[in-house]
Amino acid sequence: MRYDFDKIVDRRGTYSYKWGVGENELPMWVADMDFETAPEIVAALEKRVSNKIFGYTDIPDEWYEAYMGWWKKRHGVELKKEWLIYSSGVIPTISSTVRKLSAPAENVVILTPVYNMFYNCVLNNGRNIIESKLIYDDKSYSIDFEDLEKKLADEQTSLMIFCNPHNPVGRIWSREELNKVGELCLKHDVKLIVDEIHCDLTDPDKEYVPFVSLKKELVDNAIIAIAPTKTFNIAGLQTSAVVVTNKALRHKVWRQINTDEVGEPNAFAIDVVLAAFNEGEKWLDELRTYIYNNKCIVDQYIKENIKEISLVPSSATYLLWLDCGNVTANSKELMKHIRKETGLFLSAGTHYGPGGENFLRLNIACPKERLMDGLARLEKGIHSYKK
Repeated sequence: MRYDFDKIVDRRGTYSYKWGVGENELPMWVADMDFETAPEIVAALEKRVSNKIFGYTDIPDEWYEAYMGWWKKRHGVELKKEWLIYSSGVIPTISSTVRKLSAPAENVVILTPVYNMFYNCVLNNGRNIIESKLIYDDKSYSIDFEDLEKKLADEQTSLMIFCNPHNPVGRIWSREELNKVGELCLKHDVKLIVDEIHCDLTDPDKEYVPFVSLKKELVDNAIIAIAPTKTFNIAGLQTSAVVVTNKALRHKVWRQINTDEVGEPNAFAIDVVLAAFNEGEKWLDELRTYIYNNKCIVDQYIKENIKEISLVPSSATYLLWLDCGNVTANSKELMKHIRKETGLFLSAGTHYGPGGENFLRLNIACPKERLMDGLARLEKGIHSYKK
């Protein structure tokens, strides 16, 4: 491999949110990779820093071209320049859109278990969360469309937030599933916010279906949030884009993003996007292979050494969903026990809403040596909890 993903990087002392833990603790929770980002991106940052002036930054044509070129090459879809809006992040986009396209006390539908920040985006803005629980058959997840339609049909429901691919269960939604979600939202006059931040982090032989590739009437009802930040481990540089094909809807989203003052790039936000999308493809391909190999290691290790739990099969993200239903129905208690006994810090499934009670989320975006340390701690923690 051209890039060294086995390199152990000490992130302590860097004000890392993930690594703000005890001396002997191992954090494998928040969605933040322990790999150095692509050297092409680092070089772009070094070049920018060498200018030694960090004033206000404009959004050049090259920024639009980078997004359009990447989605055409990697995902086979044509984005138009006028569809794109700059935003400092996917979560700011979602929060701004919730404020603009719904009123206080109206309903926002989510499919649970789901990324916990969706709750914050809704509840912090005084809207109601309406949960439609995914169907789990002990192997995989699917959407309960009958329940979903009931929730969307409520006259108080104005928005739905949808994760594609889905965090934390790792599902890549099919074109058929996406169409059904889009059609139900359109039928019941519900605007759809689509979070596609994990779209480039699929298994090497898998590809996600961009929502923007669906029928025009469905896409025109959607606000699609995209970004290179999860893909290239640059979340702290705060840069993203919003795709809105409907002109009138786009103006509303643009207006609120700028009202909330999250529509202007910081001094590095443009440079990292250009470097990522124009020069980072080979790095990403090797990263995806490395993460997939880590996933295989986890699967085999659990089958051989921690038979009390199971790995839910997934095709996307570097976040694995561990079914601990044979051990406990209280994943928060289990998470705390494992951390106390072994120092391994995982995410409790309860953070992600109904359906997460029996699960733990494990971040495997780390060197193999660190992964093996984490698995040994997980084994110790599960076995000691049972005793």
